[in-house]
Amino acid sequence: MFQRRSESLPTAETALPGRDTPIAISGEHLINGASIQPPFPAGTEQIVLGAGCFWGAERLFWEQEGVVVTAAGYAGGVTPNPTYEETCSGRTGHTEVVLVVYDPARVTLQSLLSTFWEAHDPTQGMRQGNDMGTQYRSAIYTTSDAQQTAAQLSRDEYQSALQARGLGAITTEIRPLDTFYYAEEYHQQYLAKNPNGYCGLKGTGVTCPLTA
Repeated sequence: MFQRRSESLPTAETALPGRDTPIAISGEHLINGASIQPPFPAGTEQIVLGAGCFWGAERLFWEQEGVVVTAAGYAGGVTPNPTYEETCSGRTGHTEVVLVVYDPARVTLQSLLSTFWEAHDPTQGMRQGNDMGTQYRSAIYTTSDAQQTAAQLSRDEYQSALQARGLGAITTEIRPLDTFYYAEEYHQQYLAKNPNGYCGLKGTGVTCPLTA
């Protein structure tokens, strides 16, 4: 935390090589005992969200009604099966993210996106508050065409709200998910294991006016 890192994304040629073997984790969510690895319950959907440090972001979403399970991880980059140290080096291209598995019968995607936008400042580029580097960039990685459309529309609506308050342009990366890589075991549900641990979430104070 609180370290300045590269603000430029690596290319496939300059990224770290990574590894073929995934990081070993228990696969069990500390809060509800559900599996954080697929297969997930029938009828659920998945979206991957990056809002700065994944410790606070994961807690934010596991507390949401209708969210079945969450997991901390890395996405959006080049390096396969990266470690935390590699991701923090800025040489993997990944950002810290949270896998959110939710039941659309109990919570709408719009509600989750509103929570996402309001919980952090999506205008900061390769940083989030005092956390500097590509691994802290804001991101939405979608798993369906409908999610992609909804995410883009939500960005446009929130951009209008931000501009009305004199704030800048949203820099959030929005694109289909390539691969979600699970973070190390000690990062999973980190703030449940360390209740007084660091949480970097800080929103703009602007309400997201999403319509269903």
